[in-house]
Amino acid sequence: MAITKKDEFTSEEIWLSDIAKALSHPARIKILKILNETDSCIVGTIVDKLPLAQATVSQHLKELKRVGLIEGEIDGPKVCYCLNNKTLVKAKSALDKLFSKIGCC
Repeated sequence: MAITKKDEFTSEEIWLSDIAKALSHPARIKILKILNETDSCIVGTIVDKLPLAQATVSQHLKELKRVGLIEGEIDGPKVCYCLNNKTLVKAKSALDKLFSKIGCC
């Protein structure tokens, strides 16, 4: 069986790169800011605060949910999103560890 290049990296390195990829769009950063300002938010409210179409916002929400940065709960015909604090704390810790030597050179 062939070894892929990805096999040379730890699961934490792969996970953190996936988180970084999910954070690599300004709309996703804005969505996280919106959710951080409130306990939860319905998609329509998020759409109203962004200069993007509802379908585009939904794709960004899907990516944030895929990596676990947010959670979504169906409330009748609406989906209500909130931050996933457990994943956010883990990501912050991993980034702090990655950059722990900044300013030491």
